[in-house]
Amino acid sequence: MDRPVIGMCTALEPARWSVWDQPAVLLARSYVDAVQRAGGLAVLLPPDSQLVQEPAQALELIDGLLLAGGADIDPASYGQPAHAETQDSVPERDAFEIALTRAAIDLDLPVLGICRGMQLINIALGGTLTQHLPEHLGHQEHRRVVGSFDGSDHDVDVADGTLAGRVVGAARHGTKSHHHQGVDRLGDGLRVSATSPFDGLIEAVELPQRAFVLGVQWHPEADVMSPVVGGLVEAADARAHSRKAAL
Repeated sequence: MDRPVIGMCTALEPARWSVWDQPAVLLARSYVDAVQRAGGLAVLLPPDSQLVQEPAQALELIDGLLLAGGADIDPASYGQPAHAETQDSVPERDAFEIALTRAAIDLDLPVLGICRGMQLINIALGGTLTQHLPEHLGHQEHRRVVGSFDGSDHDVDVADGTLAGRVVGAARHGTKSHHHQGVDRLGDGLRVSATSPFDGLIEAVELPQRAFVLGVQWHPEADVMSPVVGGLVEAADARAHSRKAAL
């Protein structure tokens, strides 16, 4: 049986393997495992400067788009100077993913943004970010241990009647978080569909005008019990079958 193809944008990072120490395009295996567990075929999409101008060529090859976590997004992409705590931005990746996201939304292709990916959806639709949450919230509860999900669990409140609610199937949902930035001004057309119960931080956004555009601030790929990546794969599968039936 054909599996829906999920395109996953990769990071550009220095990496070491075997005897090599080189720049690499990479993605944590947990994202691939989550897509495969849900029945999807995972395909990696490295930044491509030509696709920034013509992203449809890549989107024609996939049934759903997953925007992964990673480095802070360059604040220049949403018209702000960089905060001292905004680090490791890769403008080449940002430009590629913003172009891909806007084109995917135009095509009504299912899109899931995870952590940085949720923030990128917001920026692609004209929103902005708070660049260092501890400065505004007075605590570090959203990234307790840098580089680890140890002790990262916390609940989010999910709004009734939303895509996020249908995907997670509960009004309060357990998550794993690791971020120091968050949504500030909401992008055009987006709806807030989950918040943190202890500080009100936006934890999920979605675009009601499309079949499946969802951003979650937490990391469902780090939780084998999470239904979130499965929701993307299911939506991508439905779109793939619909397209085949129309041929």
